[in-house]
Amino acid sequence: MIEILSYDFMQRALFGGVIIGFIAPLIGIFIVLRRMSLIGDSLSHVALSGVALSAFIGINPLIGAVVFCVLGSLGIQNLRENYGKFEEVSLAVVMSGGIALAVVLMGLSKNIGISFMSYLFGSIGSISSFDIIVMCILAGIILIFLRIYFNKLFYISFDEETAKVSGIEVDLINNIFMILISFMIVISMRIVGILLISSLVVIPVAAAMQVSKSFKNTLILSCVFGEISVLCGIILSYYFDLASGGIIVLISIFILLCCVMYKNISSIKIKVSRKAISVANDLVRR
Repeated sequence: MIEILSYDFMQRALFGGVIIGFIAPLIGIFIVLRRMSLIGDSLSHVALSGVALSAFIGINPLIGAVVFCVLGSLGIQNLRENYGKFEEVSLAVVMSGGIALAVVLMGLSKNIGISFMSYLFGSIGSISSFDIIVMCILAGIILIFLRIYFNKLFYISFDEETAKVSGIEVDLINNIFMILISFMIVISMRIVGILLISSLVVIPVAAAMQVSKSFKNTLILSCVFGEISVLCGIILSYYFDLASGGIIVLISIFILLCCVMYKNISSIKIKVSRKAISVANDLVRR
């Protein structure tokens, strides 16, 4: 275990993993509350378009991914407002456009020496120092925003209309939040992979919701589950030479299944206890 820390690429991967394991569920809990679980899939495909264009014109792929994700997130927000109750249409439109553009740009970039597989499924060996710097900057921006607007974002997530009536700057916060989601996508794609980012955003939150009874506990457990999934996935991918993203998501699903089983067992115990108390009360009355 200690030997992996002697490699620079593993140090970068684990450091980046700590950031991702915390940031993804932190943003993810608000995404789940707002019933926007598919937004990760939509923006991740837009990010892939940015990576492909960056490879074609010869700039760092993270730069293109950030620009495309931000534009895509603002596009989704604009379409959400136009479609009203049918806001999920915006996710489908942006996802379709992102996939189509990515396919075309990847075709144009196929003769350029870049491995799109590492972006699609994650690769701990391809993380550079520049990637870590970008991760830290974007993660810092996300944390600052959440520190300032946490309560307002919480209010908006549960009741957007009432939040508007209360005087909260809903449109501004929504636009910034969508941009932060795009930042989170870019932070995660080097380790988790573009095709699997949405899973890391949603699954730890879904697992925490099974065993928590309050928002605070759900938030804390989501981050704990996210960290466990990412760090264990990185370590296992190193020892078994597998794509880190797939292992991370499988660990997340395993944690979710354990939480579901725990909830079901707890429910059965409660029902049995209530039944036993009811029977005992009947015997006492007799």
